[in-house]
Amino acid sequence: MRAAFLALGTERPYQTELEAKLAAIVTPTLLDMGYELVRVAVLGRDRPTVQIMADRADGQLIGVDDCENISHAVGAVLDVENPMPGAWTLEVSSAGIDRPLTRVKDWNRFAGHRARVELETPIAGHRRLNAIILGADAHEARVRLDTGDELVVPLPAIRRAKLVLTDALIEATAQSARPN
Repeated sequence: MRAAFLALGTERPYQTELEAKLAAIVTPTLLDMGYELVRVAVLGRDRPTVQIMADRADGQLIGVDDCENISHAVGAVLDVENPMPGAWTLEVSSAGIDRPLTRVKDWNRFAGHRARVELETPIAGHRRLNAIILGADAHEARVRLDTGDELVVPLPAIRRAKLVLTDALIEATAQSARPN
């Protein structure tokens, strides 16, 4: 199954129609609670799992209590809206340190860090990239390859992207988690 990605022109990540519908349902609840949606993914067939990845809007690290609060609130909203037939499981988590890059703001926030990017079709002879993030706008992401070449990648061409766990990423995450 493909990873969720973003809809052009929005900050709402999704891939499939169902994931888009779920994102539209849960986003207002998350925002009201002080969280941002990072990704919605629906995994499995017989008893699918609805995966919700969230960030705290205040930039602090998300904790177990946050995930529990989100699970109760979002679970109640999904029970009322009933967007999926049959039985399903809800799973709520933080995006983690080696998080997926699903929103333009993620590409800009983590500029200077390394990412693995899988493309729908090759660009400049590359289908998979391991590159330094340079940033993004509403239409494309920019990365620097190990050769030093810069590559512009249209966002719709990205199948999935995630940060690579490096010492620099760990240090940057630790610094952002420290109280000011």
